[in-house]
Amino acid sequence: MSDSPVLLDVDERGVAHLRLNRPEASNGLDVPLLRAFYDAVMACHSRPGLRVLVLSGEGRHFCAGGDVKTFASKGEGLPDYLREATSWLQIVVQGLLNLPAPVVTKVQGFAAGGGGFGLVCASDLVVAAESASFLGGATRVGMAPDAGTTVTLPALVGLRKALEIALTNPVLTAAEALDLGLLTRVVPDDGLDAAVDELVDRLVAGAPLALAATKRLLWSGLGSRVEAQLPEEARTVSELSGTADSLEGLAAVIERRPPRFVGN
Repeated sequence: MSDSPVLLDVDERGVAHLRLNRPEASNGLDVPLLRAFYDAVMACHSRPGLRVLVLSGEGRHFCAGGDVKTFASKGEGLPDYLREATSWLQIVVQGLLNLPAPVVTKVQGFAAGGGGFGLVCASDLVVAAESASFLGGATRVGMAPDAGTTVTLPALVGLRKALEIALTNPVLTAAEALDLGLLTRVVPDDGLDAAVDELVDRLVAGAPLALAATKRLLWSGLGSRVEAQLPEEARTVSELSGTADSLEGLAAVIERRPPRFVGN
């Protein structure tokens, strides 16, 4: 398998398979991956006759969010690094929302943070294995949500539940995420690939212009709100990343211990 952090191939039916390819890091997002992710999404935009984009992650987990070890290694340079990382993540999310072809996301293992949880919220259809888990997780490490989730999450689950998820960071089972409206379908682990293939077959058999128009109409109002909110999310994440609480949160995750926040 290629050592590229993102893999993209398109089959003869016009189905693109975009795979996050850092399994050794649970597909944690760093700047090189996000740049490659952007390139792959833009390649999908320029592909004539694209019918469906299937987004997945190699290995045990779909995406565990930002690469906390990389973040922690940046020290005082973390705000600048996160400013760049969130900029790439923003345009990836915008690219997925604006892609005419439906985006089907396949989730196994963990989907956390802006990378995992945020991409789930920005997808058109999401199929998850019944053992999958979901976590917002930003405030758990002294950060704020990104990837447009301050707009997409309330739209999917309602404001009250979104506040609970964002502020208290529950780890949601696939069944709970389905009940809340985060997912399209939950299937047995050994049936995940087949379920995604079945859904893709149905989309490929549909009228592509009608599907693209319907996606645009359903996302149009929400998508404009996401676009307006992304810069404020990025500014807030960068600002918080320079605080002592943020550095403590990253250290606590790496050291597998509860954080000790002091409010500065």
